Amino acid sequence: MKILMLSWEFPPHNVGGLGKHVTELLPALARAGVEVQLLTPRWAGGMGEEVLFASELGPGSAAAPTVHRVEPMAADAADFFTGAWRTNVAIENHGRALLERGGYDLIHAHDWLVAFSAIALKHAYKIPLLATIHATEWGRNRGYLGGEMPRAIHNVEWWLTYEAWRVIACSGYMAREIANVFHTPWDKIDVVPNGVDTAPFEAYDGQDLVEFRRRYALDSEEIIFYVGRVVHEKGVHLLVEAMPRILAARPSAKLVVAGTGGALDAARRRADELGLGGKALLTGFIPDDDRNRLFRVADVAVFPSLYEPFGIVALEAMAACTPVVVADVGGLSEVVQNHETGITIYPDSVDSLVWGVLHTLEHPEWARQRAENAYRTVRERFNWDTIAQSTKAIYERIVEERTHAVW
Repeated sequence: MKILMLSWEFPPHNVGGLGKHVTELLPALARAGVEVQLLTPRWAGGMGEEVLFASELGPGSAAAPTVHRVEPMAADAADFFTGAWRTNVAIENHGRALLERGGYDLIHAHDWLVAFSAIALKHAYKIPLLATIHATEWGRNRGYLGGEMPRAIHNVEWWLTYEAWRVIACSGYMAREIANVFHTPWDKIDVVPNGVDTAPFEAYDGQDLVEFRRRYALDSEEIIFYVGRVVHEKGVHLLVEAMPRILAARPSAKLVVAGTGGALDAARRRADELGLGGKALLTGFIPDDDRNRLFRVADVAVFPSLYEPFGIVALEAMAACTPVVVADVGGLSEVVQNHETGITIYPDSVDSLVWGVLHTLEHPEWARQRAENAYRTVRERFNWDTIAQSTKAIYERIVEERTHAVW
């Protein structure tokens, strides 16, 4: 089976969970016997064409996936939406060159940013289209679509779900959102979760990380760790607001926020206004290796999102055996079981956030037991080979149904 996959993000260009999802899914699909050719814009360098993950594949695997990085066409675009549309023209042209060679069974598009080219290629070559929806504009804006661009993005998202043969959602929560917001038929939607690879975290087993930890906190301090995009929907502002009360009860606590985003400067200013000083460190971007080590040395990982289709960072914390506190919202509610694999808190509530963090820090044995339960859960339920098999089954269903359909 051969798939043409389209994704706006892929290393070295990673913004959120979408790029990580595609990166981890590709070798797992190859191990499952699926060949993938990936088209993505060349936003941050990288080779124009590159064979990936060949060393990770064993007997029985398909050909190693190949990424084709296409030069974007957004330099003089009036706005982001226009730049996305223009870049899709380049993606479509490259896709046509690949599809002309034949042998492709379907097109798999990730989110609206590649919808223009995916839909054009579907109709040009009469190849069925599968769409994975990672998030929606309606959800990111909590149901408010003010302004021309949010409405335009929303319309393209609807268009993609309409044109797709089937739609993959990363959680039951997202499946409900897709059905309710876009009126997508329920029997057209499949739920396939995100996954996590525990190996990068297990690589630090037995390593002395004391000196690394001292770069972020004193030996006597307890690290409250957040990593991800620093934008309003992720709730970092709630963490900053909670810190004075956490420190009043737990003076040894220290907040470490890793990541970039439009709300980073505001979060730093608010931390200064609250007099947090050295008790709040907002690092900006950090490399993946540092992120993984921070998970291993943190006392608690906290994700107080207002909107979260899935919450792959919570899975990463669980894979690192780090106790987690998450908002009981969206996909996070399906990933973390309260008092079993983590602590869930009321969304958009500083009071609840303070309670969750303090409960975790004040009861380390309970927290450790939950972390061990969480680690077992990600190993059993959220591993990429299982997810790839579920994705392959959807591919096979579409291909079989296509044989009975008149275009």
